[in-house]
Order: sequence, then structure tokens, then C-alpha cells
Amino acid sequence: MESDKHLFNLLQRETPWSDGTEGVTQCPILPGETFKYQFKVDRPGTYLYHAHYGMQRTAGLYGLIRVSVRDGDSEPFAYDYDRSIILNDWYHNSTYEQATGLSLPSTNFIWVGEPQSLLIHGKGKFNCSSTVASSPSWVCNESNPECSPFVITVIPGKTYRLRIASLTALSALSFEIEGHNMTVVEADGHYVEPFVVKNLYIYSGETYSVLIKVDQDPSRNYWMTTNVVSRRPPTAPTGLAILNYYPNHPRRSPPTPPALGPIWNDTEPRLAQSQAIKSHHSYIHTPPPTSDRVMVFLNTQNTIDGYRRWSVNNVSFNLPHTPYLVALKLNLHHVFEQTTPPTGYDFKNYDIYSKHNNSNATSSNAIYRLQFNATIDIILQNANTMNINDSETHPWHLHGHDFWVLGHGKGKFDIYKDPRQYNLVNPIMKNTVPLHPYGWTALRFKADNPGVWAFHCHIESHFYMGMGVVFEEGIERVGSLPSSIMGCGDARGLGRP
Repeated sequence: MESDKHLFNLLQRETPWSDGTEGVTQCPILPGETFKYQFKVDRPGTYLYHAHYGMQRTAGLYGLIRVSVRDGDSEPFAYDYDRSIILNDWYHNSTYEQATGLSLPSTNFIWVGEPQSLLIHGKGKFNCSSTVASSPSWVCNESNPECSPFVITVIPGKTYRLRIASLTALSALSFEIEGHNMTVVEADGHYVEPFVVKNLYIYSGETYSVLIKVDQDPSRNYWMTTNVVSRRPPTAPTGLAILNYYPNHPRRSPPTPPALGPIWNDTEPRLAQSQAIKSHHSYIHTPPPTSDRVMVFLNTQNTIDGYRRWSVNNVSFNLPHTPYLVALKLNLHHVFEQTTPPTGYDFKNYDIYSKHNNSNATSSNAIYRLQFNATIDIILQNANTMNINDSETHPWHLHGHDFWVLGHGKGKFDIYKDPRQYNLVNPIMKNTVPLHPYGWTALRFKADNPGVWAFHCHIESHFYMGMGVVFEEGIERVGSLPSSIMGCGDARGLGRP
């Protein structure tokens, strides 16, 4: 099975070939091969890694990386114990079956559908009555101890840091702990001005640290739950885990029913959380006051030659067979299109609330060439899909950089008025951010990391179907490439055997 790994959030300065993105910075790792990633860790925080070949992340190839502060340094919050929780959705169909369905013409197109389960740190729930009657007993056995919920045992009176990460293939999630508020203190490796939530809304690719105080009735345990939001109607059962108050038995179920979660289509609290996240007052990295270049990316669907695709500015992205990093360093200009993709759309006349035909779309593997050290603004604009009254949530992730989140808004972005409302005082820096239905999100970053970097929707099927772009900056500053990243496309024979 071919694979590669994206080492999430870690900026890979001076080592762009360790970003782990097939088609962008390296060739896939072939079956039986060993690939060694070497890189500098530049700051403490909570990070992720996952496969970045096809849709392999959906199959479970992912994990969490915790980077501690240097000896002698401290963090702007205190806690007694540190625990990790990875949230995910789970499908019974293989990634190959899903990818095949997405690659069929529109007349036979098979959408991946909603997940069968939600997992909390690898454990989930499924209704065994939904299985085929002829299935062997081992296919679905609810009484198997391995099918019991994930448990975190806590000591009353203590404060816990929970590092919560989402690597869902599709779902936007809410997460809550029965009877306990959560104080958000970190997001994507950056310290947050603390704020309290009951439900933590979290999107694929994001990491958060929250603090909880173990101060409730110690004679019982409490549910930790996750539910799908922003997809209609959610069909996956609530993901369950147990907060076990020591010395209660860890398998002791809480006496109350699990929370049903917030209303799936209530966008307001999700938008409010996005707008509430600010940099901690002692760790503010002030953004440049202005930008050198503005790019507006319309998010929607299209159809190309009878195939359904996702797109940016009505152009669907295709990865080349030769990684961009290799092609650019070796001057293999023929392996990808040399035109410049569109940096905007007809925002004056485009109705973001209407279903558009979008059958006149195109695909491309062209990239955006950025001036090194330039300040770049990106406006993500959401719109209606090719279904009536439908606009989906898109978590966008930028490789090789952190960006300032300047603002979120409803409706169509006004390029003349909305920039006046940007937060230039204490915006949070992140690498993954949600774009809410029928809304916009504004980002700013410095093109100061030599290399080639993907920027894409972190929903597996959306990126697979073309919802992404690639940036190049300072390629002439990149050192000699290791042979281990070559061996495919026109780089075949230039590196590994």
C-alpha cells in the first residue's frame, strides 16, 4: 500500500521535503519501503500526523504529537495532569471503495455518505441490528470488552489538560463533558486568551487544549460525548467515552443518558466560537497591518465532463505525477501547467445562495507563485453547492505556515467594507480554520518558508475531488533535495531505485 505522512502543524523550515504530501513535496512511500522524516520542532504544543496519499487517513493512519516546553520555560496556565483525545468518524466501506465511488461519472456517482460511527480515541458505537443477518458473530459483538467506551480516569480535586484533536474524514463535531465546563487555552499550537465553553466545536485538522476541574459529585462517572454538526441530518450515533472519577469502577456507566449535542444546523454558536478565539495577551504575534496580495477563493462544486468535483473559483485541482518540489528544483516545467490559476471570482454578480449549474468548469494542476516574504491575504467565500439550499462547512488547512485569522462573517464578503472590521490587534494564529455555511473567513500569512505548500479543504473526499491549491515561495532558497523523495513521474530514476 503506497502511503506518506503529513507532519501536521510542524512548519518544516529548511526541510520542506519532510512535509509528507504526495504529489507536492514527495513521491508516495512504496510497499516495503522505509522513509525517514527529519525536521526541527520549533515550538511546544499539540500537533497531528496522518497519511496524505489518496484517502488513506480515513482508514486510520494518523496520530497525535505532543511537544513539551523547554526546561525552565512555563505555560500561561496550570494543570495537574495531561491527557490526549483524538476524535474521528469511522466508515465500514474501505477507502478504496469510497474513492472508486467518487471517481464515477455523475450518473453513477456514489457519495461516501455519513459515517457509521464516531470514535473517541479509537473507540465507538454501532447498532449491531443494522448488520446483515447472515454475518458471522465476530463482525458485530456489542458484548466484546474491546467495544466498551474509552475511559479517562481522573482524581477529584485536580485540574486536567485535555488535548483534543479532530481527524475526521467528513464530520464537523461538537464535544462536551457532562457537568463540566471546559476552558480553552491552546489552539493549533498557539496559546489562547482563555474562554469557557460547554460544547467545543472542532473541525477536521484542528487541535485544542482545554482545562477541566474535577469538581463534581465524586460518587459517579460522567459521559464525554461527540456529535455531528453542520450535516443534515446526522445519522451517526453519539460517540461515547467515560470520565471516570477515581475510585469508581472505570466501566461503571454514568446514571444519566448521554447528551444529544447541539442542534446540527445552528450555525450561530459555531460562528461565535470562531470569533471568540484570540491570542493570549502575553503571546500576541501582531500581523502586518496591510498585505501585498489578496486572493479570493470561492468554495463550491462543479461538473467537468460529466464528473462531479469540488472546486476553488470553479477550478478543480489535480495533483501531478511528479511532485512540485522536485519539478521546480529540477526545472521540469513540462510536468504541470504553467498558467496562473484565478485569484478571484465575479463577487459582484455571483449569488452565493443559489444553486449554479457550474457545468462549464475546468480542472488544473497549475500553482500560485508567491513573492518570497510577501504578506498574503486569502478570503475564503462559501456558497451553495449543486444541491438546493445546501452550503457545507469546510475546514481549510495550510501546510508550512501559521496564518492570522483576521475575521469570520456571514453572507458575501464585501472587499471594500469587511476589511475595516479585521482584527489586527490580537488575532489567533492557526493552521486550520473553518469556513462556515454561506459565510466567509479572512486569513493573512507571510510567504517566508521556502518550498511548495498545499492549501486545501481538510475533508478527505473534498480534497480528493479537487478542493485545494498549491503555493510556491522562495524555491531558489531550498537546499539540495534528498533522493528519497523522488522516484515517481518524471523524477523516476533520479532518486531511489
